Amino acid sequence: MSVRLVVRTLSELCITAGALIVLFVGYVMFWTGVQAEAAMDGEIRLLQDEWVAREQPPAEAPAQQPGQPSTQPSTKPSAPPPPPYRDGKGIAVMYIPRFGPEWDWPVLEGTRTGTLKKGLGHYAGTARLGATGNFAVAGHRRTYGDPFKDVPKLRRGDAVVLTDGTTWYTYRITGRPYRTVPTDTGVIDPVPRASGFDGPGRYLTLTTCEPEWGSSHRLIVWAHLDATRPVTSGRPAALNS
Repeated sequence: MSVRLVVRTLSELCITAGALIVLFVGYVMFWTGVQAEAAMDGEIRLLQDEWVAREQPPAEAPAQQPGQPSTQPSTKPSAPPPPPYRDGKGIAVMYIPRFGPEWDWPVLEGTRTGTLKKGLGHYAGTARLGATGNFAVAGHRRTYGDPFKDVPKLRRGDAVVLTDGTTWYTYRITGRPYRTVPTDTGVIDPVPRASGFDGPGRYLTLTTCEPEWGSSHRLIVWAHLDATRPVTSGRPAALNS
């Protein structure tokens, strides 16, 4: 085989490899974001449709005829407990004003790879939204829309607002992001380890990858529930400032 043929073959291989690398980088940096935006918008629409359906008044009971014994209970029954979260299904929409007025992301149940391609993921087994305990949420730092790209910018007092269609929940960040390793599961405990919280409360934890384009560590941000507001009373002040 001549030297010229060897050089030409190696050159062609290098060009092919370079093209594949460029295509892969374009996929990671651009196309996954396009996919995530479409999936995110779809999840938010599904949630909003569910909330609208839930707001519809129940059908009226048939009119009672004179002399007909009443079939209605004498006292109003207690409200049933909320249904459990379903894996991969939407729970709420999150807003973080620090990230800009256009930042809003759906929160889905679970942290599977497929779930995190469509939005943020609620750690199964952690508290329900607004309940006593720790409502813990994971999100990509980079790729699939970069939802938590700006987590390092969060500061004490910043608001994280969520709604489940009936209530607005405003949490307040309690400190700068905390860096730890992925195996440190204590950061999503009911009273998170290293958070500074000294007893039961209504907490929020956000987790994402560290460094920005790696996954050797995790960035953790904690917040506590500061206020709740019925959706019928309008948006909370944190979203109007």
